[in-house]
Amino acid sequence: MSAILAASLAGAAGFLALVGAAIFLIVLFLRHRRRASDSSESSSSGPAQPELQGARCMTLEELSSATRNFSNVNLIGHGMFGEVYKGLLQDGTIVAIKKRHSPPSHEFIHEVNYLSSIRHRNLVNLLGYCQENGMQMLVYEYVPNGSVSTHLHGSSHAPGVKLEFKQRLSIAHGAAKGLNHLHSLTPPTVHMNFKTANVLVDEDLIPKVADAGIRALLDRLGGVGPSSRTSYDPFLDPRMRESINFSIQSDVYSFGVFLVELLSGKRALSDQNIIRWVQNFQQSSDISAIADNRMASAYTSEGMREFLRLTSWCVNPTSEHRPSMNLVEAEINRIREQEMRMTTIMPESTPTVTLGSQLFTTSG
Repeated sequence: MSAILAASLAGAAGFLALVGAAIFLIVLFLRHRRRASDSSESSSSGPAQPELQGARCMTLEELSSATRNFSNVNLIGHGMFGEVYKGLLQDGTIVAIKKRHSPPSHEFIHEVNYLSSIRHRNLVNLLGYCQENGMQMLVYEYVPNGSVSTHLHGSSHAPGVKLEFKQRLSIAHGAAKGLNHLHSLTPPTVHMNFKTANVLVDEDLIPKVADAGIRALLDRLGGVGPSSRTSYDPFLDPRMRESINFSIQSDVYSFGVFLVELLSGKRALSDQNIIRWVQNFQQSSDISAIADNRMASAYTSEGMREFLRLTSWCVNPTSEHRPSMNLVEAEINRIREQEMRMTTIMPESTPTVTLGSQLFTTSG
């Protein structure tokens, strides 16, 4: 009986080993098929990736049609690169087209392809370009809600708006993320022209930094003279008014002036004393002297003072003493989250402002 039992057990063990081996082979086969399928999907979508990431070459005819032959009705502004038009492409995409007169250049295409590869939620994406008939054009995504400058200071078409402190912190945080992304690249990309007018907001109040790298592009093409920003410009690092040498530290200074305008609701160019006031900010300073009165008292003094300390740090006259944009982004986010926790319950007299364009309430 023991011999029969031993033989039975040996047979069963052999059968189990055979079943185990079969299961192992089946698992390997399924894994191989899954990887092959993933590889196939990746290779089939691979060739499209460079085209999606690179700037699309567009024709003059296409962009002329999109802007009704560059009609004044579609002219929405002027910038460092030239005139800016709103356009509608044939596929239904609304774009902003920047146009200037210039001879063709291979350097232009090279720089545009690089700038278009820089993508971030808080940057205005460069979609395409055109270089025909003695003109160079850049095609960007269209950001529908205008610039923070317009919302703060108003324009001939629209008055300024009421933004709560928390909303200004959210705008500052998003703009900081966009600028920090530029600085985190290898090598870092210096904006060179950061200002309140170059921070746009969409319908959900998401800020997007515009014109990144445009000055560097024009410098390489010989389109901007070295003295173009040497006259008084509040966003320009004071140390650069004698020697034009843009750096990530000069971007931080420009961002600090943006924070000054965001907090005060005033134009730094019109009131040059506000930057000096922030540079000399002390714990005992009267914050009501600079806080935009449209915010009323819908903020905590602690959050306001911490924000002012950070702003003062950014506009420090000594560039080596300024923080990195990575630290600025983290600090604004910390202050914003702290402010959200401490002001969750709003006074009855303070209107509750929610999402989208409702965040903009015309002051009256």
